Amino acid sequence: MHIPDGLLSMPVIVITYAVTIAGIAYALRKLRDFPEERLPLLGLFAAGIFAAQMVNFPIIGGVSGHLLGATLVAILLGPYAAVIVMTAVLLIQTLLFGDGGITAIGANILNMGLIGAFIGYGVYSKLKNTNETLAIAFASWLSVVLGAGMTAVEIGLSKSLPFMKVLSLMLGYHAIIGIGEAILTVVIVHAVRAKLPSVEGVPA
Repeated sequence: MHIPDGLLSMPVIVITYAVTIAGIAYALRKLRDFPEERLPLLGLFAAGIFAAQMVNFPIIGGVSGHLLGATLVAILLGPYAAVIVMTAVLLIQTLLFGDGGITAIGANILNMGLIGAFIGYGVYSKLKNTNETLAIAFASWLSVVLGAGMTAVEIGLSKSLPFMKVLSLMLGYHAIIGIGEAILTVVIVHAVRAKLPSVEGVPA
């Protein structure tokens, strides 16, 4: 889902950077209430998400997916922490490993970080009292599909590729990739809560 350089127009670049910077600034301000003794968890989860994203699973025709993790971190540590964790991971991937373009950092953090952190967590919060496992699965799946859809919209608005073709491919493949995200998120959330009960009750 990482967008490389050359696909986004200048207006889209400016808008996505502005939205992402505003989202990060908001998260940092809200994160002032994050328990100080739990701050090391941010680095731990950033390292874990970074490592998890290195593991790809095949989909079809050579296409593969990997864990995004924004909704996962949001469920365990809260949405504001998730924004910071995902921002750190995506910046490292771009600046050190060339995964995604520098001009597209704003879009990539928006698509893979902010959407999962805020929308994914919001959906989970609304549904968790009905069935928490299903809430985790649906929220994480939805975060992948929405991120893919937003990626297609950004590329379509930039007129670098045919919008409907990009949209159909992104949604089609990522609806499947999202199933893997959902399964991994459910497994990891329950495993982490079993091993690290201190993550329970982190303020959202």
